[in-house]
Amino acid sequence: MRHLGLVRAHYRCARDLAVTSPDRTRPDQAGEIIEIAHLLADAARKAILPYFRADTLFRADTLATENKFVPGARSEGRFDPVTAADRAAERAMRDILAARRPDDSILGEEFGSTDGTSGLTWVLDPIDGTRGFIAGTPTWGVLIAAADAQGPVYGIIDQPYIGERFEGGLGRADMTGPLGPRALRTCGDRPLDAATVMTTFPGVGTPAEGAAFAEVAGRARIVRYGCDCYAYALLAMGQIDLVIEAGLNAYDICAPIAVVEAAGGIVTDWQGGPAAAGGRVVAAAGRVQHSAALEILSQVD
Repeated sequence: MRHLGLVRAHYRCARDLAVTSPDRTRPDQAGEIIEIAHLLADAARKAILPYFRADTLFRADTLATENKFVPGARSEGRFDPVTAADRAAERAMRDILAARRPDDSILGEEFGSTDGTSGLTWVLDPIDGTRGFIAGTPTWGVLIAAADAQGPVYGIIDQPYIGERFEGGLGRADMTGPLGPRALRTCGDRPLDAATVMTTFPGVGTPAEGAAFAEVAGRARIVRYGCDCYAYALLAMGQIDLVIEAGLNAYDICAPIAVVEAAGGIVTDWQGGPAAAGGRVVAAAGRVQHSAALEILSQVD
């Protein structure tokens, strides 16, 4: 998940197209993007669920789990897994895009980038939280974003096992799940000493990044770990206040940006700038939490 330079280069190329996408303003384009995104999420669910909590992930004869770790690469530990489910889901989504949106670009975690001419890029992470997926925790998710030259315009965070789907952008800020549909809205402004903060790994990133997170966390009311993309869904639902991460790729964050911002939240890098290329990211439910976090995080070189 940590090949940041390659992903940033791809995203810079997308911006350099200087395309002002009609998808931000034209209802017909918006409707098609939303429809296609849900088709992608449905296809990914179908591809992934047969593998979840299945013993085939651990059988050597199936080769269903591989280690992508490269010595010297920035990674959380020496096990950077990819499963047959990751690849099957991304293939299924790419097949739909090839048939329905052949002129669009694609950036996916497992199969890289495919150039297009439309000015729209589909940013796909078939399983965000593969370690959690392998461990059997239902906090992983499928991330799907449509981005133009200005950044993400629409995104989905989908949790297939629970059956929850969160969408944001193009006039949408909604979720569906076992209890039915509901609107998404962050909790709004709240002081840091009343806040709930989340990150995926306690170490966060480099020692300096980890120390900065620890300082923010030390001032918060509650700190929780390990939810991967589901933490951003919780923020969009109004459950938590801050998500702080480092070392992300574009496919880790584009969909969460769309969902969180549509719900009224803020997503930036640690300097307060755009976060769509990945790297160090802070997502906040309100300006108060965001400012309090940036006061600390922005000091990291």
